[in-house]
Order: sequence, then C-alpha cells, then structure tokens
Amino acid sequence: MDMMACELNFQSDEKTEDLQIEGLKIIQNKKWFCFGMDAVLLSDFADIKKHSKVVDLGTGTGIIPLLLWAKRKPSIVYGIEIQKEVAEMAKRSILLNGLEESIKILNADMLRLDGVLEFNSFDAVVTNPPYIESNGGIVNPHGNKALSRHEISCCLEDVIKTAAKLLKQYGSFYMIHRPYRLVDIMALMRQYKLEPKKMRLIHPRKGEKPNMVLIKGVKLGNPELTVEPPLYIYDQATQYTEDIYKIYGLEKP
Repeated sequence: MDMMACELNFQSDEKTEDLQIEGLKIIQNKKWFCFGMDAVLLSDFADIKKHSKVVDLGTGTGIIPLLLWAKRKPSIVYGIEIQKEVAEMAKRSILLNGLEESIKILNADMLRLDGVLEFNSFDAVVTNPPYIESNGGIVNPHGNKALSRHEISCCLEDVIKTAAKLLKQYGSFYMIHRPYRLVDIMALMRQYKLEPKKMRLIHPRKGEKPNMVLIKGVKLGNPELTVEPPLYIYDQATQYTEDIYKIYGLEKP
C-alpha cells in the first residue's frame, strides 16, 4: 500500500472519490474543475459497442474513460487532455485502478493529433467540451477551471472537426452540450460529415426549460434524426427521478 501511495504521489489538495461502479475510484483536485453529472449522462448515452476503439476529447480527470470502461468494455480508450497537470492526475487515476492497458491518457492538443493518433481508425469519439464561448461569460481566474469551461484552447468547431478526422466510416460521435448551441452543433456536424442521428434534451424538472443536450452523430451516415424522450433530473421536489437513479445504477429509495 505504501508503495502504491508513493507511485501515485497524492497532492495536498487532492481527494479520491469512489465511483460506485466496478470498484473504480478517481482522483480529483478540489481547486480544479471536478467532474459533474454531465460526464455520467454522456457515458450512459454513448451506446458504444464492446471492444471498440474510443477517443475522449478533453478528458479532464479521466472520468469518461473510466465510466466507459465500466459500462461498455471498449478495447482501448485514449483520453486527450491539453493541461499537463490535469493529464498527470488523470494518469494516476488510471494507475490507481490498474487500467493502464485499457485507458491511455495523452497530454496533447486535440488540434495537433496528426502523428499522435491514427486518423480514420476509431469506432467512437466522445466529448464533454467547454460550453462557454470565448467571448461569453466571466472567465474564472484559475486557469484549469477556465480551460475546462470556456472555449480558450479549442472551440466547438475544433472539437467536431477533430472528431471527424479520428472516426472511421460509420464511426459514432457523442457529445453533451448546451441547447442554446444546438443550431451551431448540428450545422457543424453536417459540415464535417457527422450526420446527427440521436438527440436527448435534459431538463432540471418537468415544466422547466432544458439546460443540457446529448447528441450522437455518425460519420457519413444517412440523414435520420431520432429525438428521444426528455430526461428529467429531479422530481417536483429535490429528489432524483427514477431515470437518474437507473443511470447511476442505483435503486430509488
């Protein structure tokens, strides 16, 4: 145990969280951007087939590769993260779970993956990109949080264009974003030959407007969009809905 702790080299502001699935744990830094429900919802929405080759663009803490491994059992997941400190922390989470052969965290710029990953070869690309446009909102003074929330190192078009390069024909693209960007999202997906195939709006409660959207596209797919029933996070009080409990793999009390 002491040897493992030494190899993992925990920092003073870090904590380990139990993901409550397959015995997995993740290391997070309390001062940085911690994963939220959107990563859990995306990993559930991504109907990736077993033994797939997958890339997660902007992996952050590595939460999505860990959840995909637990739920879908891909053969390999590459997590791309531009922030060196965050990528190193994600690597230690993979080491903590003994998944070094199944999940590879790469400290790389998604705009410069030529020679890093093979283009036109992946079965799926997933992403939970920064939501806020570079000219929108107050930028957090902490650099790690700013890069996670704002389009600073990449924009929506960069993410979609990179996904299209990585995917093989009929490979799948999965993203969670904000509904107010939906027109831009679909226009860019079509521009880069990622045909929108499935969409689900996420609402805090019934009667409230959606605040997230899940979308799937298929590279060079035929035009046909399925809109799934809305997903509600809470009931009329403050309890999670039955759907959310199912996504988390828990029984509603």
